[in-house]
Amino acid sequence: MPSNKHRNRGSKINDDTMMPPNKQNTPSQEYEDDEIEEMQDTDFKKFMIRTFRSFQKQILELQKSLMDKIENLSRENEILRKSQNETQKLVEQESVIVKRNQNEMKSSIDQMTNTLESLKNRMGEAEERISDLEDRAQENIQSNQRKEEEIRNLKNIVGNLQDTIKKTNIRVLGVPEGMEREKGLEGLFSEILAENFPGLEKDRDILVQEAHRTPNKHDQKRSSPRHVVIKLTTVKHKEKILKCAREKRQITLRGSPIRLTADFSSETLQARREWRDIAQVLREKNCQPRILYPAKLSFVNEGEIMTFHSKQKLKDFVATRPALQKILKDVLHSETQKHGHQYERRERKNTYQ
Repeated sequence: MPSNKHRNRGSKINDDTMMPPNKQNTPSQEYEDDEIEEMQDTDFKKFMIRTFRSFQKQILELQKSLMDKIENLSRENEILRKSQNETQKLVEQESVIVKRNQNEMKSSIDQMTNTLESLKNRMGEAEERISDLEDRAQENIQSNQRKEEEIRNLKNIVGNLQDTIKKTNIRVLGVPEGMEREKGLEGLFSEILAENFPGLEKDRDILVQEAHRTPNKHDQKRSSPRHVVIKLTTVKHKEKILKCAREKRQITLRGSPIRLTADFSSETLQARREWRDIAQVLREKNCQPRILYPAKLSFVNEGEIMTFHSKQKLKDFVATRPALQKILKDVLHSETQKHGHQYERRERKNTYQ
């Protein structure tokens, strides 16, 4: 009976040695204490050897497993260390870059601040210069206005002097060149009086003080003959002759039509011309307009003779007369536009100067 037990145990031991280490039972599990006591020495030695080998094998496997784990942990640790080093390097690089960028930004901000401060100073200087230029421009405008006013006053003075000098003059238009060779200009004027105003020709008080053509030099390219200026001794005689000419209307010299007018300065002539459009409209409305000496407009309104020295006074008067305003509305509006364009051109000229 004991031998069967030993055989069964031997086969069981063999089976245990064939099992994987993780499936083998520990010696305390494999044998009970009473069974170990019944073993012989030889069997016990074998059992101890097998047990030792089993332990040794398990220890080796455990050691290998631990070594593998240690190696894996070492590799992971190395990877983590390398990653940590790389991360640290990246952090250091980024820190350097961030610090450099901060320095650059600080430098840029400082430059921008300096630039803005410089621009602010320049803007202040520019504003001061612009203010100075505006002041100078205003002074120039005022100076130019004063100069223009002085020029106008001087022109008026010169024009008045010329008108005073020419106050006794009569200008004859349409006398052919060379006709004066036979009798002279004074003789031609006497012939004009005899042909058109027989009563005046016998008036011994009408004396010619001077006679000449204007301009003095004849231009061969000029199609019309030069005007003849007759200077009389008195204004009374001049007005008398011109009144007769207005009444007769058609004045001739040897059958050819001529014209007799008063002699004015260029400024006065221009002032008289500026009344023409208005006088024409008034004439169409039978207001009996006349341009009086030296450059005044006279016409009849509501049975009353009105006289104006300037267009502004005429505009002020027209504003109080609706019927007259309706008659002169278009011509005064065109005059206002024309003077507005002249003022704009003058202002642009002053600005460029």
